[in-house]
Amino acid sequence: MAGTGAGAGAGGIVRESAGRASAVQGGASRRQPAREPAARTYARALPVVPVRARGLTIEGADGRRYLDCVSGAGTLALGHNHPVVLEAIRAVLDSGAPLHVMDLTTPVEDAFVTELLRTLPPGLAARARVRFCGPTGTDPVATAVSLVRAATGRSRVIAVSDAPEPLPEDGGAERDRPAALLLEPVRSEAGVLPVADALVRRLRSRTAGQGVPLVVDETETGVGRTGAYWAFEHSGVTPDVLILAKAVGGSLPLAAVVHRDDLGDSGDSGGKDTVGRPAAAHTGATGAGAFRGNQLALAAGAATLAHVREQRLAEHAAALGERMLTRLRALAGEFACVGDVRGRGLMAGVELVSPDGTAHGPGDGVRRPGTGMGTGMGTGVGAGTPGTPGTPAELAAAVRRECLHRGLIVDVTGPCANVVRLLPPLIVTEEQMSAVLDRLFDAVRAVDRHRVGGPAALGGQHAPR
Repeated sequence: MAGTGAGAGAGGIVRESAGRASAVQGGASRRQPAREPAARTYARALPVVPVRARGLTIEGADGRRYLDCVSGAGTLALGHNHPVVLEAIRAVLDSGAPLHVMDLTTPVEDAFVTELLRTLPPGLAARARVRFCGPTGTDPVATAVSLVRAATGRSRVIAVSDAPEPLPEDGGAERDRPAALLLEPVRSEAGVLPVADALVRRLRSRTAGQGVPLVVDETETGVGRTGAYWAFEHSGVTPDVLILAKAVGGSLPLAAVVHRDDLGDSGDSGGKDTVGRPAAAHTGATGAGAFRGNQLALAAGAATLAHVREQRLAEHAAALGERMLTRLRALAGEFACVGDVRGRGLMAGVELVSPDGTAHGPGDGVRRPGTGMGTGMGTGVGAGTPGTPGTPAELAAAVRRECLHRGLIVDVTGPCANVVRLLPPLIVTEEQMSAVLDRLFDAVRAVDRHRVGGPAALGGQHAPR
């Protein structure tokens, strides 16, 4: 009887704890929409209140566990709370070092720059200057653009997008040439669109011949994500300017621009400080910002860069990513709502299409009040029965919801919000990847079965917890 009483007491404690956690999740989820604007797109699409996380796994306040294939939009190269990252952060905290010193030279900063230069191709590392700036993804872009405009005396910057040949072969008159060509090796936000290696090599040849700096944006593709340490290495080229953010901070906000030494701004006297940066980088150049060079982020970033290099995680991403893409491509053959599957390394996009195979269904890319269409955050209200996904954006949003019901967190991207994106951390195992793909397949199967034209509506159906 005593044993029964103890068991009942323990069960009561567990139920009480679970009740409190559920209340925390429910209360936070209800309060935040009234406190923050509708720009909280992730919170609206993924109603999870995380309380613990490690590696690929997030635990919500309600006790449910999820496999996270968003990874902070690519920020978490080593997943959540990796031991080497936590150890590096604790070392700075325990040392009594200042946490914020703008970009004054510190041992932590020196260690970061040393490790960063170690990862770069010799042709760039030998002449590299590292310029810290504000920690957002746009800050290093602004810094890089300001840099090349000052270096060339020209203003136009051409971004490689859908145009197959954005830079004419002859280049034209020097005064008509651009200040730079800006290239993102995999256009993640455009729907996970890799740029062909042959095109990258051709553009590098033209920019070099015309005296146009090549700027490569590795914000989402860097630090092993695509199966090479830096995505530009797949094509064998060396850029003049490198934009870095997200994963370089080891889960904390950090951004930097690496550039060739002869591209310093007009105020650069050519002098260098102890970590090889131009003196002008300290003078408040465009994109600088008060939070550049944060010490905790530098420590976490240095630990991440070193771990990815030492553990050969880029090679792991290449091998496992190829198997992931091979299996994902089977989706297109099995389900009518899946179009193209593309990506590189551990960066994949699954395009959702209308049953007739088009990616641009009615209303895609256009916000309609009350439906969320064109945002990737839709409620599934479309051309058919309420709760039945019809347009590509609604299908993608439905896949994301069904994944969440099954304990998998994925993202939606692309100009039509119809591409389901997977960005698992580089430490993902084969067993975990199998679980991710099983859940995704199950979610796509449910959406395909209940889409417009199918036998039933998704509304109200949820997988067991």
